[in-house]
Amino acid sequence: MKINRRKFLVATAITPAMVLMSKHAFSDSQHRQELPIPELYEGEYQRGKKKFRLNVEHGEKEFFTGYKTSTLGYNGNYLGPTLKMKKGDQVAIEVNNHLSEDTTVHWHGMVLPSKMDGGPHQNITHQDKWISEFKVIQPAATLFYHSHAHGQTGQQVYRGLAGLLLIDDEESMQTNLPNEYGVDDIPIVIQDREFDQDGQFNYLGFMPERMIGKHGKTLLVNGAYLPVLTAKRTMTRLRLVNASNARFYNLGFDDGRIFQVVASDGGLLEQPKSLKRLEMGPGERYEILVDLSDRKTVMLKSYRGVGNAGHGPMRMMGMDIDMDVLLINAESVEKSIIKPTKESISLPDWMLMKNTSVAHQLELQMGMSGMMNRMGMPGVMMRINDESFDINHINFSVKKDQYEVWEISNSSPMAHPFHIHNTQFKVLSRNGKSAKPFEQGFKDTVIINQNEKVQVLVPTGPYSDSKNPYMYHCHILEHEDGGMMGQFLVTS
Repeated sequence: MKINRRKFLVATAITPAMVLMSKHAFSDSQHRQELPIPELYEGEYQRGKKKFRLNVEHGEKEFFTGYKTSTLGYNGNYLGPTLKMKKGDQVAIEVNNHLSEDTTVHWHGMVLPSKMDGGPHQNITHQDKWISEFKVIQPAATLFYHSHAHGQTGQQVYRGLAGLLLIDDEESMQTNLPNEYGVDDIPIVIQDREFDQDGQFNYLGFMPERMIGKHGKTLLVNGAYLPVLTAKRTMTRLRLVNASNARFYNLGFDDGRIFQVVASDGGLLEQPKSLKRLEMGPGERYEILVDLSDRKTVMLKSYRGVGNAGHGPMRMMGMDIDMDVLLINAESVEKSIIKPTKESISLPDWMLMKNTSVAHQLELQMGMSGMMNRMGMPGVMMRINDESFDINHINFSVKKDQYEVWEISNSSPMAHPFHIHNTQFKVLSRNGKSAKPFEQGFKDTVIINQNEKVQVLVPTGPYSDSKNPYMYHCHILEHEDGGMMGQFLVTS
């Protein structure tokens, strides 16, 4: 059965131990560490291919002095290196699984053959390896990679299995955007976490976290707690990645300064968009330019009032709060040598190829299963079009090299970030109205609010495979693991 908002709030609010706050008591007054910058990994050219090697491994990380947290990481203790590629590169990525459990690695936002996508069908067992080979055919963008293990995505990403993937191309280099990695081009991987009294990750402690998605009150940026960025240039580019399991962010600066959004999930916007606040759902990426020529110290914050942290038990636990994300110290910045061009970026006019008919309608649904969990409460059902994910069932097929209109509606009492594999789509409308200015570029993940219908124009891509599907799903990872996911084939 479907669940309405009132029943949703009641069902979650009466769950035992809901008022239990986060057990850790690490002081905000601790000395701030410098923002760590993930290692830039550009691979090695061998026989015409750019080759990378990722080792998936267990680790330990001291997020707080005196507390060693058990973690997972790629080529390290937590998170992974930033992979850098160029449009036109032939790429081979070898992934070695040194975990005691199965895993996968999904290249989120990449257009590539389905067998190379890293979804739940590309499982890597303990001590096995997988090689993903593909050609980079899309424009410059900030993508990322993460676990997509069947039913285990949430807990593996929570423990650290995520990293950045950057694509460059000639056109982006001609824009004069800041591009010196770690100097004026800064990766910002944002995650919220909850720690127990021993400094260990506290994942899914009670049933409503499966319904709403795992939220925490401790923010990590690039794996660091309360870091400071000592800015080096007056014009600084921040590559923002919402790598949280479920939390939405409402980003802005504490002095109310305006910033420029220059890129979304799949690449550069035609024109920068000026904003004071930017909402980001899990899985989304945006690139912003910040003018620091006033040489002031400023705090990047997330402000309350977006996403699902204000629902039921999350509100009771105080999860819908203003949060400090990153302190930026601009006292010693040098004047930027280059100025971003004001010329428009040339993007393809897909409207010329648009068929006005809707090819696929997908309704995001939540309900009570009727089955009782161990706490004596009804279980949660996550569905799309009345179906929970079945790895052996193909939901539909599309033809390659087409442009289709998909309509995603949300009848559940929550907002959902909806992600489609193997594509960068255009958001056409929200409830019949134009998309927000900053989301009119290439997207692979889009927020679908409660009682909203969003139409997107989906290029189906050049690759076909009659046996191996791609995924579409909610990017609240507990919803994905819980069944709010489907799969489709691309055929010739």
